[in-house]
Amino acid sequence: MARYSILRRTIATPLILSALLLAFALIAWFVGSRPFNQTVIDIFLQVVFVVGLYTFIGNSGVISFGHIAFACLGGYVAAWTTIKPMMKGTAMPGLPDWLMQMEIPFWAAALAGGTFAAFWALVFGAVLMRLSGIAASIATFAMLAMVNAIYSNWSSVTAATSSVVGIPIVRSIWPYMIAAILAVFVAWAFSISRHGLALRAARDEPTAAAASGINIPRVRLIAFVISGAIMGAGGALYAHSIGLVTPDTFYLGLTFTTLSMLVVGGMGSLSGAVLGVLILSSLIQVLRWLEAGVQVGTSTFALPGGVQEIALGVVMILILMFRPSGIMGNSELTGLRARTEKPVEPGTD
Repeated sequence: MARYSILRRTIATPLILSALLLAFALIAWFVGSRPFNQTVIDIFLQVVFVVGLYTFIGNSGVISFGHIAFACLGGYVAAWTTIKPMMKGTAMPGLPDWLMQMEIPFWAAALAGGTFAAFWALVFGAVLMRLSGIAASIATFAMLAMVNAIYSNWSSVTAATSSVVGIPIVRSIWPYMIAAILAVFVAWAFSISRHGLALRAARDEPTAAAASGINIPRVRLIAFVISGAIMGAGGALYAHSIGLVTPDTFYLGLTFTTLSMLVVGGMGSLSGAVLGVLILSSLIQVLRWLEAGVQVGTSTFALPGGVQEIALGVVMILILMFRPSGIMGNSELTGLRARTEKPVEPGTD
């Protein structure tokens, strides 16, 4: 019965976060500006990525620098399955015939990208999830570097470092909003599941958790696979938002940005993951406008290039100095006040 009590007590969190995302979508719809519409689409995609990171990092306590590799896998699945066969034959002649002739809708490509990424998360995780601490973090970065190296040199299948163009572009904000909301609910459902509770118990008290019978590598692997699936689906949608993919699209830049958002919001909080995206995305957009130049009277004021990255670094330093656990810490939005997570008995049903 305790599990159903947890469900009733925590369901407000994904509902509130979904309402926030819907509000952003409605604002974009009312504004009707294509650049602003694309900005909101980018925000929704960042939500998917950061929530995918939270699903593993927030519950396991293991910092992963490699999750963007799964977004890369999903992005190329979108390219393989949605580009016109004639264009695939020119850019990626090494694809098998059945994949060369395949042309499916973007939502099916997102599902296929999530499934493909989940499979490789299972393969990689079977080894990586036996590691802990800094060793596990370094190993995940090695996974990212390996995927990037393979995709940057596999010219017949990924076009190497060349841009793979021709991916159908989806301009509507609603599919991205739905994907972000689904990611939030998947992450929430895992966090209140038996495996999620066990994983957080292992995060907080690994020795006691192991002594109570929790198979730590197994519950970590489950979270790794689920988060990999979320990242893979997000990568496929990212490809459809810009119409092309390259290996460097899914590498260090996106890794740093998504981890920054998670750290700022709070690694131990689903609400923090979403709010970190909304806050930093708003800051990044303001800096982009200022870098492009703002007319002040008869002169134009513009910030030098690169200010976005510097600002992200400064914000992360300040957060780590004055609020090490992030804006939300381990708290969740529940309507009237933030709810702070309390330890739960691993074996509780």
